[in-house]
Amino acid sequence: MDNYKLVETFTEFKEFKNIDREAMMRIIEDVFRGMLNKKFETETDDFIDIIVNVDKGDFEIYHNREVVEDDELTDPLRQIKLSDAIKIEPDFEVGEEVNEELRIESFGRRDILALRQNLQTKVSEYEKENIFQKYKEKVGEIITAEVAHVWKREIVVTDDENIELILPKAEQIPSDIYKKGDTLRAIVKSVENVNGSPVVTLSRTSEIFLQRLLEAEVPEIYDGLITIKKIVREPGQRAKIAVESYDDRIDPVGACVGMKGTRIHGIVRELRNENIDVINWTTNPVLLISRALSPAKITNIVISSDNTMANVYMENDQISLAIGKGGYNIKLAGKLTGYEIDVYRNSEANSAEEDVDLQEFADEIDQWVIDSLIKMGCDTAKNVLSYTPEEVANRADLEIETVKDVFRILKAEFEQDAE
Repeated sequence: MDNYKLVETFTEFKEFKNIDREAMMRIIEDVFRGMLNKKFETETDDFIDIIVNVDKGDFEIYHNREVVEDDELTDPLRQIKLSDAIKIEPDFEVGEEVNEELRIESFGRRDILALRQNLQTKVSEYEKENIFQKYKEKVGEIITAEVAHVWKREIVVTDDENIELILPKAEQIPSDIYKKGDTLRAIVKSVENVNGSPVVTLSRTSEIFLQRLLEAEVPEIYDGLITIKKIVREPGQRAKIAVESYDDRIDPVGACVGMKGTRIHGIVRELRNENIDVINWTTNPVLLISRALSPAKITNIVISSDNTMANVYMENDQISLAIGKGGYNIKLAGKLTGYEIDVYRNSEANSAEEDVDLQEFADEIDQWVIDSLIKMGCDTAKNVLSYTPEEVANRADLEIETVKDVFRILKAEFEQDAE
């Protein structure tokens, strides 16, 4: 009965587990050798032969011993007395080898149950390691899977080998809606061992997912003629892609979009109508910012001395285009260019050009007065004049007469300009 159950176990693993023939044979042999080492109380088992037939689901175990004279027996595990050997086969002689088959029934019920449990454990460990290694090599690749379960915080999908994978809510596009049996595409984001079991996490919100979709749709990218320099996304809303071509004959933006948008449309549908802007990459920061804020038309761009901020000036009717719905356009433009972008109307730019720094009045206004005004947050003439004399006196802790003198000097400056 126990032998039958073991054979049944082997067949079951062969048919239903994701294990190749050689691995199955190796696992079964290792399990048996472990049991035999324990039974014979030895660390070496060179006197044992194990023959496994995975296809049929059976096995044979042979105990090999050399025939010796009865009074010369020194190693019972590797030697057998002549008197015992001829009981097995009458024509055995000294020096020959006896290959005695060990029947599974001779091991005892407890040993057999332990062996079967050990086999199940080994197969489970191998399968988990196999899954881990398989998907470790697939990180960053797109896979197609079928939805098995839809839960509140995640979707469980299965691949073509019925391996379960996880698509967390945070890695789904907000407008993604799936039901059991649906097919979805995603990239393998990570593979981790959690409590000894592999957990494969997928993603549809990663920039790499969009990159892989582009590589599949645009042969020039796959062939290396066009390089994707940077991708930024707000999943399901908008994405910006900067591309560069190493061949002057190829228009990288046109190649990515395709004739009448044929190449990009399939990707847009996959990403739940996510708007995708493709721009030409450049090392010129002003030009890159201008392209990143498309479709808005830029009048002027002023970049800070530390190359971290950019003040962008444009006409009033272009500001809403630059900011975009939900602020996504300017947010993504900042991520793509690496600059913190502030948008201003052209009238504000003109006003800033007409203003005068307070330090320009150092020959007419005492420095300590200028310092007090700067401390209250006013560093230009128009900043000061935007308040009443009383407000300035109170905020800067100055005498009202002193403030009135300051106002007179500042106003005179602008009156001269007007003349």
